[in-house]
Amino acid sequence: MCGIFGIFDHKDAANLTYLGLHALQHRGQESAGISCTDGETMRTHREMGLVSDIFNAQVLSGLPGRSAIGHVRYSTSGSSNIDNAQPLMVEYARGHLAMAHNGNLTNAMIVKNELQNYGSIFQSSSDTEVIIHLIALSHEGSTVERLISSMKRVEGSYSIATLTNSELIALRDPLGFRPLSLGKLKNSYVVSSETCAFDLIGAKYIREIDPGEVLLINNDGLTSIKPFKEAPLRHCIFEFIYFARPDSYMFGKTVYSVRKALGRQLARETAVKADMVIPIPDSGISAALGYSQETGVPFELGLIRNHYVGRTFIEPRESIRHFGVKLKLNALRDIVKGKRIVVIDDSIVRATTGRKIIKMLRQYGAKEVHFRVSSPPTTHPCFYGIDTPSRSQLIASSHTVEEINKYLGSDSLQYLTVESMQKALGRGEYTYCDACFSGSYPSRFPWGMELEQMELFAKGEK
Repeated sequence: MCGIFGIFDHKDAANLTYLGLHALQHRGQESAGISCTDGETMRTHREMGLVSDIFNAQVLSGLPGRSAIGHVRYSTSGSSNIDNAQPLMVEYARGHLAMAHNGNLTNAMIVKNELQNYGSIFQSSSDTEVIIHLIALSHEGSTVERLISSMKRVEGSYSIATLTNSELIALRDPLGFRPLSLGKLKNSYVVSSETCAFDLIGAKYIREIDPGEVLLINNDGLTSIKPFKEAPLRHCIFEFIYFARPDSYMFGKTVYSVRKALGRQLARETAVKADMVIPIPDSGISAALGYSQETGVPFELGLIRNHYVGRTFIEPRESIRHFGVKLKLNALRDIVKGKRIVVIDDSIVRATTGRKIIKMLRQYGAKEVHFRVSSPPTTHPCFYGIDTPSRSQLIASSHTVEEINKYLGSDSLQYLTVESMQKALGRGEYTYCDACFSGSYPSRFPWGMELEQMELFAKGEK
């Protein structure tokens, strides 16, 4: 997962982009960058690390201009280096162009090989660079036409912000996998992966950018273009379950309200006698509140998180992931001692974190520990931009609930089902991609390729 932000025609473009990236820091903690233009010259600054460590007053003063885009990123296996940090900026025959991308192009390697056969030379392993090469080779007249023709060559998920010296272009893929919204700050248009960035800078939320929509923002105003064939919506359900900030609004709902609804549904189906409900912070808090309110079992913060440690789910190195559990969480001895506890988490991937937490609670005197998960078992990897491991590393793909419960060391373990998750999301058409739970992928992979082979693409994914 990554986060993108863009603003057109504001005197404090770079500074506001810096603040926007702060709000989106949860979407990527590995690298960050900002590209800014003054109408004639475009400058980019990107580094490995956190937004607050990369940008200071001196760096931001070196990014003059009234329009900017920014990006926060994390990688999957093998691609944690500065070459893949974004925005990617180039100067080609039509001038400067910078691009920030959230998603994953499933046919990126096929298109890349074609381009290399024509003589293209790549500087990174990022699939974003594939789009930039397609734009440079396009015979269309304007940048927006070149971008549209390029996106018709690729498949998969994408929300993109593209900057030239005279315009900002934002677009989403036709299935709407990844979120992207439009806002306005006085007379300046703003785009962001999540609406929480609008709240920070004082921008007014206007609407979500529609799936398959291209927004051209320039001195003439805002132009909406819908050049792609309409497709069934497949919003990423994992944005609601884990990744997005609870105070963001996306896919027509507030993330916090969805997580609470999942917790309530979990309580209706899996309630157990207990003295308290405790979440695994932070993404488990909303679901735990919903569970507590539905059952009447008191909510307690039995686990305290150290917020100066990164999220273990997106930490690319195995050694740090395991060690990070104790760095990140500690139990309150006096709260958990002698108590029957329901622990709520949003998902289980490898189960290593849950196992260590349950062991900690036992050591601190918990009488019973019942593990409840506000999503279905994660059985399949995601190829659309969420960093889930290969199927062989997903414990639910090869173990029963009883076996996972035994591995965790919990007294009981229960998940939501796909059907109960759908029920919690409310009435109306089900518009979500739940392939990580169901194995039902909404797009066709090229050449009938086996899904395990898709992992070869991970080297350049976000």
